[in-house]
Amino acid sequence: MGGGYRGLVYGNPYTRRRAHRSAPLTNMKLLITGANGFLGTHVVGEALRRGHDVRAVVRPSTDVAKLTWSTSQRVEVARVDLRTREGLTDIVRGVDCVVHLAAVKTGDVHAQYHGTVITTENLLNAMNEAGVRRLVAVSSFSVYDFMKASPSMALDEHSPLEKDGLQRDIYTQTKLVQEQLIREHSSKNGFDLVVLRPGMIWGKNNLLNAWVGFGLGGRIWVRTGARAHIPATYVENCAEAIVMSADCGAAWGHTFNIVDDALPTQREFLRMALAGLTSKPTVFPVSYALLRFAARVADFVNRNLLRSRARIPGILVPCRLHARAKPLIYSNRKLKDATGWMPRYSLVEGFERSFSLESKDIDLSITHPPSSALEVSS
Repeated sequence: MGGGYRGLVYGNPYTRRRAHRSAPLTNMKLLITGANGFLGTHVVGEALRRGHDVRAVVRPSTDVAKLTWSTSQRVEVARVDLRTREGLTDIVRGVDCVVHLAAVKTGDVHAQYHGTVITTENLLNAMNEAGVRRLVAVSSFSVYDFMKASPSMALDEHSPLEKDGLQRDIYTQTKLVQEQLIREHSSKNGFDLVVLRPGMIWGKNNLLNAWVGFGLGGRIWVRTGARAHIPATYVENCAEAIVMSADCGAAWGHTFNIVDDALPTQREFLRMALAGLTSKPTVFPVSYALLRFAARVADFVNRNLLRSRARIPGILVPCRLHARAKPLIYSNRKLKDATGWMPRYSLVEGFERSFSLESKDIDLSITHPPSSALEVSS
């Protein structure tokens, strides 16, 4: 199924990208976990747009009627708690590829470990039992060691990974463990695997986060690195990259970063985000150099005088500050060369869609006949 795409990869880049955009692979059935989430909703929409059938895995309590793809007859809904194995093999059976998005970003160690690592382990075991051998796993930029990243070099797929994830945060640690688990399982069981690491995924109702500063009390926003470029990817661009990785033979066996072109600085992104918000926080700029000095002092005092017992604000923990605001260069060249992906929407277009009422709807227009719908519960 991927042979034709391998041939395209080494041809004329313009022809290759046009071919990838206009001619997705023959219809597949994709199982997409986290299909009710911010990114997952768009991945389901993009899979439908490219002519694939979808088995959408959602939490048992999800109100599917509120999701943009709920009326599509090409979607089967599987309500399941991935933290348990009950019924999971039957839900996985019969699909061509699994696109694994589900993860937990908040809560304590227990909640995030079970919501990210245990769910992944259960899914991998179900894939093995069901005989499904293709997996697109969505990881995160958080796995990189930003302390070692050099401002003079691009942070790419060969950059070193974080050694002590817990020093950064629980989410980083669980994503590191998840990646290791997936790679080991893939090697042991002969899975075709693509690992994707998106940068900051942004879009409607998801504009302000740690990449562009931090909030104080909901009314104040502290901008931490005005000139630092953000590894941003607009959610619809990111979704297209994920689905293209699933149906491109040349992607299998590789790891790709997902970032858009012409990346904005933190100052630029925040200015454009605030321009469209009806309730605007007051912005206080704090220089990265000043914060880096303060973080060094706080780290020295905590380690040498307080025996690492003090609870230092996250922004003053050096490895966290570097991950949030360090000026770096980011590359999407590997993903483009392998799949022909090009960001469909520019930064300006992404903001226009984010602030538009019409952006609540995903374009599901396809030229393929619909299939029957089925709801699978567990």
